[in-house]
Amino acid sequence: MPSCENIAGMAGIDLHTHSVYSDGTFTPPELMALARDRGLDVVALTDHDTTNGLAEAEEAGSELAVEVVPGIELSTVRDGEGIHVLCYFADLDHPGLVDELARLREDRFGRGERMVARLQELGHPISFDRVREIARGGNIIRPHVAQALVEAGVIPTIKDAFSPELIGAGGRAYVEKHALHPVDAMGLIHRAGGVCVLAHPGTWREVSPVPDDVIGELIDAGLDGIEAAHPEHSPELEAHFVQLAVGHGLFWTGSSDCHGTRYEPVRLGSRTTPPEQFERLRERGDELGAAARP
Repeated sequence: MPSCENIAGMAGIDLHTHSVYSDGTFTPPELMALARDRGLDVVALTDHDTTNGLAEAEEAGSELAVEVVPGIELSTVRDGEGIHVLCYFADLDHPGLVDELARLREDRFGRGERMVARLQELGHPISFDRVREIARGGNIIRPHVAQALVEAGVIPTIKDAFSPELIGAGGRAYVEKHALHPVDAMGLIHRAGGVCVLAHPGTWREVSPVPDDVIGELIDAGLDGIEAAHPEHSPELEAHFVQLAVGHGLFWTGSSDCHGTRYEPVRLGSRTTPPEQFERLRERGDELGAAARP
């Protein structure tokens, strides 16, 4: 992963982070404590396909004067390719959303088992029991499998697992996830009163940007915003996504996509969202929440 720059002294709004409930290494209270240390005022916890860490995050945030935005990074698939949609301010008790998260959680477990089985067939000495231990009871995500490969000496770094030979998209041990089409996922999020933001569009298929025509399809279907500033976006890509959002009347966000110590250095606060863009996100959440209430 590219290194972060100028983390010390940063302050503001970080709208994309992960905890031990998906593939981060910090508990929600640890994440909030670091946010306070780094001068962040607002942090969204957006674990993959789960809301299990939000109550802990909100309790810790309240004690530390850090506003916690309830979020989820929802897995979706379009034509066999994964696209992540960040969801903010949704009704977390909405039956449709609860059912979809349960389905995704079950699928992730089976997907992890199948990836480990394929890696074993390729001669790599890892076990699914170890992957489950690494996941610490949370959703099983590809970085958990990657960490097991590192521990077994198969590869030197987690990033090396995301290759055609291992568990990169379409790789020899890759297993497709079961998920909604992003347009259907956005419809579900909106029905639950949530705001939809396209996550890290510069890292589609791990290496290339989401094509503009695909982003246009999502915009036409009701996308609310684009995550333009991200540690893995070049300055040119960031400027492109900002321009794309502004040109279509959308807001844009900046976020660290912090996974704790899984990627070095710790990213929290390395990218932030301008306050005026966050206010647009919040206002959109108020509109959608009002529309979703009976």
